[in-house]
Amino acid sequence: MKISLRLVGCVVGFVALAVTGALAQSPESPAAFSFQLLSTFDYPGTGNQTRPQKISDMSDIVGLFVDTSGVSRGFIRFRNGNFSPPLVDPNDTGNLTEGRGINNSRLVCGDYLDATLGTFHGFFFSHNTYQNYDVPDSTTTIVLGLNNVGDFSGSVTPTGGIQQAFLSIGGTVTEFAVTNATATLAYQLNMTNQSCGYYVDSGGISHGFFRDSNGTLHAPIDPAGSTGTILFGNNDRNLIVGRYSDAAGATHGILFVPPNRFVQYDFPGATFTSLNGINNGNMIVGRYTDPNTAIDHGIILQLVRTAAGGVTLPLAPPSAPAQAVPQRAVDTAPAY
Repeated sequence: MKISLRLVGCVVGFVALAVTGALAQSPESPAAFSFQLLSTFDYPGTGNQTRPQKISDMSDIVGLFVDTSGVSRGFIRFRNGNFSPPLVDPNDTGNLTEGRGINNSRLVCGDYLDATLGTFHGFFFSHNTYQNYDVPDSTTTIVLGLNNVGDFSGSVTPTGGIQQAFLSIGGTVTEFAVTNATATLAYQLNMTNQSCGYYVDSGGISHGFFRDSNGTLHAPIDPAGSTGTILFGNNDRNLIVGRYSDAAGATHGILFVPPNRFVQYDFPGATFTSLNGINNGNMIVGRYTDPNTAIDHGIILQLVRTAAGGVTLPLAPPSAPAQAVPQRAVDTAPAY
């Protein structure tokens, strides 16, 4: 596997049970999708908030945990269930290092905080070595996902500009943004360079998007009834996972099957569930919040086909066009 961190050019431009091949993306297929809960897990330590982010095809999981003092550290949960020591970027001066993506070579990407400047910066971690990464001519770079050939995605704030999404493919960086968004963040890209993420509109509301390999942006992607949607990860079939919030204040995990169907998942008894990553075996990693303790716990699910299927939701109709947003140099901290 390779990773190319050499900037060749910067072009500004605006998805337990094997089911391989069985999850056809026909319009009616989401009605037959369901989720099997395989396990829950926690990063070792009393009171830690466990917030997984992505899962590789080898079932290695990357994420972050927040201890009782509010310090954030990255982690790897290996496929045998063991955990790495905390991941701490050597340049982290803000007590915040977050593991965001992992591929089949156990290359990890993420972000850390420079407390002096108040800016985020990207990193890669492999074989106990950190390599920091910033898009040139930027104040903030956040690396959020990577694929199995080492291409990666994230969010960047150009000097004096609005926070945008970026893809680095074969060493070439492409920046893009949803029109009139105050921030756009690309959380994952697959082997055909389809990517997904979310953006924030002029009213401060988050909406999902996905981007085809030819650069076509599809936005907004919101289930009906959403008051805020975030898409976190896609696999090579472009099955996409994320979460949305409703008017009652509950947050639900979702599977989005382009172009227009969702399947909802809620951990039993929880009012907050987030699905953050999906691999090519259709295993999903995410988290739920215990309503009694307010502690986050990791979950591993398997996407399956059943006769009944899960709770399905339609795509929300487009809202009124977003208002123009003046340029600003304010960073939106990435969701997890």
